[in-house]
Amino acid sequence: MITIRPAGKRLHTRIGWLDSRHTFTFGEHIDPRNMGFRALRAINEDRVAPGHGFGTHPHRDMEILSYVVAGTLRHEDSLGAGSMVKPGDFQRVTAGTGVLHGEFNASDREPLHVLHIWVTPQRQRLPPSYERRAFPASSRLDRLALIASCDGRDGSLTIHQDVAIYSALLGPCRKIAYPLADGRHAWVQVIRGAGQLNGRDLRCGDGAAVSDESVIEWRAMTDSETLFVDVA
Repeated sequence: MITIRPAGKRLHTRIGWLDSRHTFTFGEHIDPRNMGFRALRAINEDRVAPGHGFGTHPHRDMEILSYVVAGTLRHEDSLGAGSMVKPGDFQRVTAGTGVLHGEFNASDREPLHVLHIWVTPQRQRLPPSYERRAFPASSRLDRLALIASCDGRDGSLTIHQDVAIYSALLGPCRKIAYPLADGRHAWVQVIRGAGQLNGRDLRCGDGAAVSDESVIEWRAMTDSETLFVDVA
């Protein structure tokens, strides 16, 4: 079964410096039919104006994965981690018992395009921690590259939940297939381009919940970039 969450149905935050699309309920935006998917709590696609960002604020008991699509993200937190996160970089913040952080567009001229993905951890009150890794486009071209996993295997980020997050960059007419084990589910998010997920059309910004399918096949119709989240 595949349930599509169209890009145009996402919840929307628009203030002077921020244009954000929320796949699931987030903050003041409530959609009882879309509260999350399994352990996946949020997918926020944020576009941040030059010189602006999210000031220092608290989080706890959440795994927060950020992926920079374009621009440069400046990250600061109470753990002492200060990073410039560039296109192709993924970072993971385990908020655990509590962390303060701020995230800003590092440029005074160029916009920032970033995805923030929130995952509920298996256990609460974990020690806060931070990781950042670069996953060059060449490592994700025409294949599913493992970005985050519960055990940090194959050089992936360690995320404290039974999930595996993959990224893929495909050219037109290229396809990939992913076997989905019994009892597993998946979320597919299209970041760029368009294609077909098991024969269903998806375009930029669309997402899809997948259950009771033995194989997920993504066939790109244009140059495309997708995230696959395999979750219990």
